[in-house]
Amino acid sequence: MTDIVDELKWRGLFSLSTDEDALRKALADGPVTFYCGFDPTAPSLHVGHLVQVLTMRRLQQAGHRPLALVGGATGLIGDPRPTAERTLNDPETVAGWVGKLRSQIEPFLSFEGDNAAVMVNNLDWTAGLSAIEFLRDIGKHFRVNKMLTKDSVARRLESDQGISYTEFSYQILQGMDFLQLYRRYGCTLQQGGSDQWGNLTAGLDLIHKLEPHADVHALATPLMTKADGTKFGKTEGGAVWLDPEMTTPYAFYQFWLNVDDRDISRYMRILSFRSRAELEELERQTEERPQARAAQRALAEELTTLVHGADQTAAVIAASKALFGQGELAELDERTLTAALSEVPHIQVSELGPVVDLFAEVGLVASKSAARRTVKEGGAYVNNVKVAAEDAVPAREDLLHGRWLVLRRGKKNLAAVEVTEA
Repeated sequence: MTDIVDELKWRGLFSLSTDEDALRKALADGPVTFYCGFDPTAPSLHVGHLVQVLTMRRLQQAGHRPLALVGGATGLIGDPRPTAERTLNDPETVAGWVGKLRSQIEPFLSFEGDNAAVMVNNLDWTAGLSAIEFLRDIGKHFRVNKMLTKDSVARRLESDQGISYTEFSYQILQGMDFLQLYRRYGCTLQQGGSDQWGNLTAGLDLIHKLEPHADVHALATPLMTKADGTKFGKTEGGAVWLDPEMTTPYAFYQFWLNVDDRDISRYMRILSFRSRAELEELERQTEERPQARAAQRALAEELTTLVHGADQTAAVIAASKALFGQGELAELDERTLTAALSEVPHIQVSELGPVVDLFAEVGLVASKSAARRTVKEGGAYVNNVKVAAEDAVPAREDLLHGRWLVLRRGKKNLAAVEVTEA
């Protein structure tokens, strides 16, 4: 057993707890069975969920037993959003998403040994529960005046949309989850984000009413935000997903590579499994040579490997280097190259025209005359080969995988041309 509370605090992962001294003692005396819930309101987890998944991993590595709950029941309702009602998905869709989320969470946890993880689904104890049983056995222990004070509920009550009884009841369902896991598995700790604090404490209150001698706890991690005030895990294209079909491994890697210098030290501590000494050294390098982006590269490689595997990580690193002339483009497999080029400006053409036309059309330069100047000055490249003549026209045999040209102006300005069938 390790002093996991001090470790979580150093990493910036300890925001709120019901009784820090009692929690610290319980974890020191451990092992503690704990749980964290994930609702299948989309077909994939996104990078914001990594904070909770990786915190579960840390607790397990410290000797504690994780229960990963994928909410087949709560996913049918959805935690209240701050602005408007959720669109309710049909049961078959939610059931499919439950399976996808389980498969994403499982690789992060160990299912062997004395503190083996367990995957659980709250539909197991809600599907057969009648409305009357729910209201009599569970609902009677919740006080509406207290439920109204929950942040997510209070914000919605102040909005024009209000809140439906369906979403208002979410905290009762989550409270019942903690009670059921306490009774079924001896779970005494619930972990979640600080925005979930009201729901976390609802479960504690319910257990204290029905199991007055229970010693149970809640631990909330802080919400991750960006230095510029925007939401963590968002890009211009939307959320950064863990599913490689929704966010390619290349785009996933680039997300971390492009983290703001003001954020990287905090993100490293929260998400990396490197030692304190390693992290402090990376922080020092960022302060002294921020242009080298050593910390960003380290975190991008570590998290891409955790989520997508070492082979995919090697492929995206090779692609990143090759695109900027530090490797062979021809050696990249088609899927990796296509994923990488989807992240840069690109156009589709049915016929190959002069290089200067392509540079102007894709937006690497403002005009054809500017493209000619770029060629003349030696700053135009096609597939990492310097363009020597202003009237150069790429040939079909120049196409990578029979469809792509990589255009580059100078060292850092990239674009792509995809040649399609006429």
